[in-house]
Amino acid sequence: MDEFSWSDPPSRWAFPIARAGYPLLFGAAFVTLVLALLGLTPLALAALAGTLCIAGFFRDPDRLIPSRPGLVVSPADGRVISVERVSGNPFFNEEMRKVSIFMSVFNVHVNRIPTEGRVFHVRYQPGRFVAADRAEASMRNEHNAVFLETSYGRRLCVVQVAGLIARRIICMVQSDETVRRGQRFGMICFGSRLDVYLPPDVALSVSVGDRVRAGTSILGSFSEIDTHR
Repeated sequence: MDEFSWSDPPSRWAFPIARAGYPLLFGAAFVTLVLALLGLTPLALAALAGTLCIAGFFRDPDRLIPSRPGLVVSPADGRVISVERVSGNPFFNEEMRKVSIFMSVFNVHVNRIPTEGRVFHVRYQPGRFVAADRAEASMRNEHNAVFLETSYGRRLCVVQVAGLIARRIICMVQSDETVRRGQRFGMICFGSRLDVYLPPDVALSVSVGDRVRAGTSILGSFSEIDTHR
């Protein structure tokens, strides 16, 4: 039977909100209150609807993370749009397995670390803002790459890619930082995609069209690690 653990302490609130959403949420709530006090009911109701939408966009639910050794979990909520082998990519010289996950505006936007280890490099690259579900978005769009090295010496990379609507990438980890599987590390405001580059011998557990959840859905496992101990 799978075992689970908290990667981050559970929130004290019933409906956790990502910190990046606080200014927008408080601003919208303030406007709603002012309009209500002025008796502008239709406008107040519209502002209330906007406030609720912002709260939904920035929701940050707690997640229980599978704790078996060697697992790689999804870094994002969304739909798997690509599973392929790539070589000569800008992130690794050797052949890697690439899993791309598309996040719509209705998904949770908070991103999580796919496997425990150490951040050995973070690289931000300015770029364009074409639709994130297009194949060329991976390289042409603004993106932020977080390179990880596991405790057993394997290297992988998770790339936050901006999209047509998503214009703000947030990354909260730095080089030489030790991270936990399922730990929150950033978000892309209002959707977009994440690309995960994995060693070619990782046994994948997902395929195109699958729906995944950050921290809880298993993308695959390192074959040489005993995942049942």
